[in-house]
Amino acid sequence: MLVPDIKYLNIVYFNIMKKFLLLITFLLSSGHAVVNAQSTEVINKKGYRLTIINQDPEFSKAEIAKLVKTFFEVYPKLEKEYNSKTSEEVTFIIDTAYDGVAETGGGRVTFSSKYMTKHPADIDVVTHEVMHIIQDYGDGAGPGWLTEGIADYARFKFGVDNKGAGWQLPDYKPSQNYDNAYRITARFLVWIEKKLKPDLVKSFDEQLRSHTFTDESWKKETGKTVDELWVSYSAHPQI
Repeated sequence: MLVPDIKYLNIVYFNIMKKFLLLITFLLSSGHAVVNAQSTEVINKKGYRLTIINQDPEFSKAEIAKLVKTFFEVYPKLEKEYNSKTSEEVTFIIDTAYDGVAETGGGRVTFSSKYMTKHPADIDVVTHEVMHIIQDYGDGAGPGWLTEGIADYARFKFGVDNKGAGWQLPDYKPSQNYDNAYRITARFLVWIEKKLKPDLVKSFDEQLRSHTFTDESWKKETGKTVDELWVSYSAHPQI
């Protein structure tokens, strides 16, 4: 019977552990190791299911709470106003790699953790983005500038703290045009509703979702083409 050499076994064990630790160090430094810093929280409330996927362990928990609070405050209002068949399941992703502000697709809103950390007061990014979920127009529904204009119109109308974020509709400038999208288009829509056609946005929203919106929709709703409306707006842009 052979008796194992304890000293030899200790040396072998030591060498194995050394190689193992070196491998772990390499994987961590090279980014190949799977380090699970992601956290997931699911909130069921008011008939909705909101999933929060946070990829940034340093992202403020207070900011997450504000995102959640804003969602449950504005989403039911947007559903009631525009689309009773909207999704009841929404996912928020706090992304460390995304360099924009936020984007939406397939019921998922991706927020830039960098942007939201630097601009914690801009909480109505939520309002704009979840309006895109409400819109659910699909491909080929209409001009993208109008889609974005309606989303900023919704932020203007339903935002919880636009003032705190220093966000407002811009004053009219001759260099602008109705298809500049976002706040410029949103202000144009507000002007039309105040001067000519209340609930124009609601009507356009329905048409875009049903893919019945055309360039003629402006004249059918207001009696003027979009270009004619812009001329009138440019002459008296006060709202």
